Amino acid sequence: MSLIADARNIQSKDPAARSVLEVVLLYPGFHVLVHHRIAHWLYRHRRFFLARQISQRARRRTGIEIHPGATIGPGLFIDHGMGIVIGETAEIGANCTIYHQVTLGGTGKDAGKRHPTIGDNVLIGAGASILGPVTIGSNSRIAAGSVVLTSLPPNVTAAGVPARIVRENGTRVVPSDDLNQQDVPDVIAARLAALEERLARMEDDAQ
Repeated sequence: MSLIADARNIQSKDPAARSVLEVVLLYPGFHVLVHHRIAHWLYRHRRFFLARQISQRARRRTGIEIHPGATIGPGLFIDHGMGIVIGETAEIGANCTIYHQVTLGGTGKDAGKRHPTIGDNVLIGAGASILGPVTIGSNSRIAAGSVVLTSLPPNVTAAGVPARIVRENGTRVVPSDDLNQQDVPDVIAARLAALEERLARMEDDAQ
């Protein structure tokens, strides 16, 4: 995908974008993609210092840190972007959307492939963390603030800390609304409520 196609993609996905020119001149999500393409080319040609120098320049300018080794597919939409961190061995498929404060990082326990692999058409909500060499299936959604530590199949919505599947193939696994960055299910509260019910039953049985 060309840079102008990247800009048009961002404009089409962001209702606040008035024109392609506005995206090119003012959008950090576009600027970081320009820097990353150059840095990634240098990285693949083993010009590691120059690659990292460019990626650090992009970090200072945009607040988005993408390691030059990361592989990014076409059509990535980074909305706002401040605080995003994408690790060296991360892979992102086509037409994904990533909101601010997202981390595609490592756990510190793995060697080699240390960072996530993200399928196509994945949406990752604000503040979510996906850690380790896990795979997120295509067409999946990660709710804001979630922490994903295990692989997820395609076509699911996951929420919570740690994240659990709350919707699969359009069917609710636990009561929830569509992921809208605001009304996501509280998985931990649901588990605590179930535990309280179980303890109450045990107390009744013991009496």
